[in-house]
Amino acid sequence: MSEINIGINELEPGMFVVNVVKQTGQIAVKSKGWVRTAASIEKLKNCGVIEITVDPSKRLSEHPPTEAAEEPKEVEQPPKTQTEDPPDPFEKTVSVESELQLATKLYEEAKSLQQKAFENVKTGKAIEIDAFKEVASGFIDSVFRNQDALACITRIREKDAYLLEHSVNVSILMAIYCKHAGFSRALTEELTTGALLHDIGKIEIPDSVLHKKSKLSDDEYTLMKAHAKYSYEILLSSGFSTIACEIAGLHHERLDGSGYPYGKSAENIPNHVRIAAILDVYDALTAERVYKEGMTPIRAFRAIKEDCPRHFDPDILAKFIACIGIYPVGTLVKLSSGKVGVIAQSNSEYPLKPVVKVFYHAKHMHYIEVTDIDLSAKRVNDELESAIKPEEFKLDLIKFFKMSMLP
Repeated sequence: MSEINIGINELEPGMFVVNVVKQTGQIAVKSKGWVRTAASIEKLKNCGVIEITVDPSKRLSEHPPTEAAEEPKEVEQPPKTQTEDPPDPFEKTVSVESELQLATKLYEEAKSLQQKAFENVKTGKAIEIDAFKEVASGFIDSVFRNQDALACITRIREKDAYLLEHSVNVSILMAIYCKHAGFSRALTEELTTGALLHDIGKIEIPDSVLHKKSKLSDDEYTLMKAHAKYSYEILLSSGFSTIACEIAGLHHERLDGSGYPYGKSAENIPNHVRIAAILDVYDALTAERVYKEGMTPIRAFRAIKEDCPRHFDPDILAKFIACIGIYPVGTLVKLSSGKVGVIAQSNSEYPLKPVVKVFYHAKHMHYIEVTDIDLSAKRVNDELESAIKPEEFKLDLIKFFKMSMLP
């Protein structure tokens, strides 16, 4: 039987892929190999593969052939002829300690740039596109070296700096999501840049509404909702890409049409906007504010899941949780031993066995020597019990971060 071309949705476990005929993005795919699992097919879809050539005569039976064969795997371009195994998206090329210094600098630069953008908008000036693209590119590079560094910094929340930090955090989360989804560098930069400026329209909202500590009145809420439209108009007038503008203008739209400012429903909400919507809500729910305590990541995941698929895309939520973990880096946790610490390094192979930097003992109610505990180590007889809030033990988490984790 001769080779045939089929769409990616027709690909089934057991088929032999000869070549990739059509794909989007900038990730090459190693050709010739049996696709053994549904997960492998999903991986190809995430790489943007649209059409492939298969050889029907080489379909796998229940017993795999004895000749050496492998599934198609994604590799970075160039070159397409690369034969070694591609890097795992969870692989870290540097230690979190060595990346933290640069990540901290990037974070502060992003906040300063945000502040400058707000000032420019106030005075009628355009936003500097290249400067924001450069920051977004820096985030992406840092995430690929070791995403734990920036992920950790997003958990250091100043209660009075939400407006600046929120957009920076969503941008970092977007870079992490794009990395694990296998998006092209060009698309990742557009998405990360759009996320960095998604709330710029809030500069047009009166401070009395924007910083109000009590519940907004109906009229005030109407004013607040207009920020998404303002964000879209500001980015459009400054010359940002359509994708970046859509993230800014549509991130409060919901799949059932109940969102704002345009009331768009599922078929009119692009995938990149669906991603931004989940990341925006997650960071908002976990943020500590003057008038609101933040949720633990697990509680935030549950809250978003309760609104799937009515408001949010359940597949995107599942992928987001997979790439940052149930206990994201920077989460305060209690171990079964009673020790309290912060998730310092993730463990993609064993998500419930990360490295925890402990500094307090819940049972004895006192601080202990700061120590890293690798829960995956054989000699360690301890495990994660729960995520906790620093208020439970009157802990100054920001002070601990700055003294024990940041350079």
